[in-house]
Amino acid sequence: MPGWKALPEELDPEVRAFTERIRRLIDRSGLGVTALAERTGHERASWDAYLNARRPVPRGAVTALADVTGADPADLVARWERTRGRVAPEGTAPGGPEGDGSGSDRADLPDGPGGDSTMRIRRLAPERPAKTPDPRPAESPGPRPALTPDQDQAPTPSPRKAPLLLYLAGVLGALLVVTAALLLVDLGGAGEGADAGADGRASAPPTTPAPSPPPRTGLPAGVKCSGADCAGQDPEAMGCGGPLAVTVARVRVGTAGVEVRHSATCSASWARITGAAPGDTVSVEVAGATERATVPEGADTAAETDAYTPMLAVAPRAAARACGTLADGTRACTAGR
Repeated sequence: MPGWKALPEELDPEVRAFTERIRRLIDRSGLGVTALAERTGHERASWDAYLNARRPVPRGAVTALADVTGADPADLVARWERTRGRVAPEGTAPGGPEGDGSGSDRADLPDGPGGDSTMRIRRLAPERPAKTPDPRPAESPGPRPALTPDQDQAPTPSPRKAPLLLYLAGVLGALLVVTAALLLVDLGGAGEGADAGADGRASAPPTTPAPSPPPRTGLPAGVKCSGADCAGQDPEAMGCGGPLAVTVARVRVGTAGVEVRHSATCSASWARITGAAPGDTVSVEVAGATERATVPEGADTAAETDAYTPMLAVAPRAAARACGTLADGTRACTAGR
């Protein structure tokens, strides 16, 4: 277990709490800083700086740490969000619990299944104006008019006229039923004649669309799609990343790493690029379908150097092919089937 250096006294409380949290996660996992760097795809020197609060921790490193230590990615990312902008990068050489080193944030490719490093694009929904109450007062029903003596004492039919009125009402009702039946028969015949074409053929009856299949059941808690339902979806938002995903193919393009990530639970694959720079692009292809993602221009290279594509439905775990294209045109692809 590494022996950690004391953090500076003037360190921001949120940064101190987050740094101590990730140190405890590493202690519980039994990993050294070198092993941690190999499994997360971020260099040893960078982790030395992160664990001593000398450099901001990138989001990709946070999610990768959650993967290799078994921590809750959502909780760890929420703690990381509270530290953004509170750590100023320094030019000092990083020194960690296992020794000194140097390097950059362009990560080596992990040897095993890493975390699902992400680059999120936040979409802001326009605010809807609040409804203003109607200034007009609600109308209350007026008082009911009083009945006059003449109205209150309306004449009632005599007992002798009641059977005659019932008989007349029955006859009138029977006539109405017969008339309605005749009209329906006549309209039905006219409609059939109008539907017939010039060649005498009747038009085909309308078809009823087949009901859509019910959603799949039996998925693990937090997983929201499987197979074709995952196509075009965000793997992290659908619960397909983290411990449910593995790296099945990888290739290096320049100093960036490109991986094919596959989730057997979701029957889907996607591509991820780590240690990238603004303008670098990653794509995934399955049976002619393609999804891609690009590190945006102006992205914070200290925190947002990773990107991943939406998912494509795929059954065999190695059937997807991932390609990375750097901003200068350099390109490399995995050997997909």
